[in-house]
Amino acid sequence: MQFDVWAPQAERVALRLGEGRDRPMARDPERPGWWTAEAAAADGDRYGYLLDGDPVARPDPRGRRLPDGPDGPSAVVDLDRFVWSVPAPPVPLQDAVLYELHVGTFTAEGTFDAAAGRLGELAALGVTHVQLMPVCPFPGRHGWGYDGVAPWAVHEPYGGPAGLARFVDTAHEHGLGVVLDVVHNHLGPSGNHLPAFGPYFDGGRQTPWGAAVNLDAAGSDEVREYLLGSALAWLRDYRIDGLRLDAVHALCDDRALTFLEELSEAVDALAAETGRPLFLIAESDRCDPRTTAPRAAGGLGLHAQWNDDFHHALHTALTGEDQGYYADFAAAPLAALAKTLTRAFFHDGIWSPFRGRTHGRPVDRRRTPAHRFVGYAQTHDQIGNRARGDRLSAGLSPGLLACAATLVLTGPFVPMLFMGEEWGAATPWQYFTDHPDEQLARAVREGRRREFAAQGWAGEVPDPQDPATRDRSVLDRGEQGQAPHGRLLEWHRTLIGLRRTQHDLRDPDLAAVRVAYDEERRWLTFRRGDVRVAVNLAPEPATIALGRNGVRVLAAWEPVQSPDPAGRIHLPGESAVVLGP
Repeated sequence: MQFDVWAPQAERVALRLGEGRDRPMARDPERPGWWTAEAAAADGDRYGYLLDGDPVARPDPRGRRLPDGPDGPSAVVDLDRFVWSVPAPPVPLQDAVLYELHVGTFTAEGTFDAAAGRLGELAALGVTHVQLMPVCPFPGRHGWGYDGVAPWAVHEPYGGPAGLARFVDTAHEHGLGVVLDVVHNHLGPSGNHLPAFGPYFDGGRQTPWGAAVNLDAAGSDEVREYLLGSALAWLRDYRIDGLRLDAVHALCDDRALTFLEELSEAVDALAAETGRPLFLIAESDRCDPRTTAPRAAGGLGLHAQWNDDFHHALHTALTGEDQGYYADFAAAPLAALAKTLTRAFFHDGIWSPFRGRTHGRPVDRRRTPAHRFVGYAQTHDQIGNRARGDRLSAGLSPGLLACAATLVLTGPFVPMLFMGEEWGAATPWQYFTDHPDEQLARAVREGRRREFAAQGWAGEVPDPQDPATRDRSVLDRGEQGQAPHGRLLEWHRTLIGLRRTQHDLRDPDLAAVRVAYDEERRWLTFRRGDVRVAVNLAPEPATIALGRNGVRVLAAWEPVQSPDPAGRIHLPGESAVVLGP
């Protein structure tokens, strides 16, 4: 087989394959900076590259497997050994219900195979896509995955490449698509060998998590191709159905044609070639509709973006919290929530006290379908970046959790749940790491404590390196048989079913959403076609004028009567109702 590596700064490169002798590599005359060699190899064979006489072989930047971790050799992966049972389900993004899942804590085993054994439960819940948090290799066994160091490989403790392929195939057998979270803005600090090979990083610019990836300086053509190739490999070779792009606002890219445009064009081309509805979902804090605007209209051409403004407004309305970025929403949270339900972004060019400046850009509701935005009440970030990793269930009544689910699952955006949210999981989801480097482990531990102390947090911050921190974050499915968890699970199943059967709940017309609310009495109602949704966040009952009678109750958290002849409904405290024809 042929071995190729880009090492433009090297004078000599050799291939180390197995226990045999090292093989000198030759410069590729047609590709400047590339080295190549031919050698017989089979699936599982270990190999690495020696640069300029260094006796320590480094793993292949494009290696598909690191069986001994980021600092060990790569291993050959024969992609033809993957056995696929069924084609991917053709579920487009606009009809999706996403479910964010962390492989390492979804089950106690923390593996692809163990997670795959639970996918039938998600299919029965009614979700359409499982969104995996990053699965690229990182130091140690347990971690969130955002400090991965090998964008082409799969974390070995999860099950490696073959385990991921089995997971995707099992998901497809259940009719579920798979979305993968990928990180292009930085790589982890430990086990990162890319700088030895070439200018993969821009030493003059930093992200909040480390050196910026080189997307626009000298050598960036090859770096872009490296990341594009990795992204397409997940979709093509592992049959993954979409990618979630981490923190695209942190990409340092000043070129006229941006990396994100190149990526969206390449994914659209692959979708056309394969006949599969592939898509890209961005995480961005810019509140910029150009992120998802078509490339022909001057946008980046991504297919959707997370809507943190909707989350922040909803969280503030539910909890009353006003620290940090919640301060922007705290003065009138229901008004902010109403604005996001009709205009997607709360920050559409208005003043942001949290940032100390104006922020965002308006969404053209007539031209931008609602499925360009993902809506959620909880995510790994919004839970795990709290000091104790506490979920909404730690402080809210079951009724308010039901209200949150109602707003997410009947709202105009593509809905997403975070694992365990569907039954109001009582387990926290905390920040955990497993860095073998003691100096790095100490820096992470102390840095997290300083961060929360600076925010005025006086309580204990769990030690990320303590194995108990990860163990506390593992889901406890035994809760599902207990009150009120079982009832919440059924409520989520009911709402997802309504989203599937009521066409109006999938209507992409954001301009058609109508909202009414009472900030003081804490109720909000919205209309989507013939469907009416009402939530009462106050503990006291409320009488709400829907403006129409003749509708029937499709689902209610607490027993309610249909609207009276005047079109009013009497809604119990901390409850929700969905009405339709």
